Amino acid sequence: MKLVSAPAAAVALALLSQPVLAQTKSDVHFEAGNYGTMVTGTVVGDAYVDYMLGAKAGQEMFVELTVADTNGSGTVYFNILPPGSTGEAIYNSSMDGNSTVVDLPADGEYAIRVYQMGNDKDAGKTSDFRMDLSIQ
Repeated sequence: MKLVSAPAAAVALALLSQPVLAQTKSDVHFEAGNYGTMVTGTVVGDAYVDYMLGAKAGQEMFVELTVADTNGSGTVYFNILPPGSTGEAIYNSSMDGNSTVVDLPADGEYAIRVYQMGNDKDAGKTSDFRMDLSIQ
């Protein structure tokens, strides 16, 4: 039988007890003949959800985010990230509002990142949301 030293066991236990915050990606597809859809979801604490959709340069993307339910303050926002972004946004709703129309600069896959800020983020609060999306 192999014994593990107390410090090694303590480190292993600490690592195992840390919460694992998975970031989620969801592909968004519009039904045939439609140019938009309604997405519903939930964001918890400092986790975020990326909604992925393809578009072409020159198209317009409409996004409107509303909080459906929360056990916090409902500080839910979104960023629009262009193709190839490592986190840089072309729109930030925490600064510019939770409804926008954006002219898309490039062909490719865009991410609409939904997240919480402030105490809701720090305290692990949960917010349910609805997001109206369209591309024309």
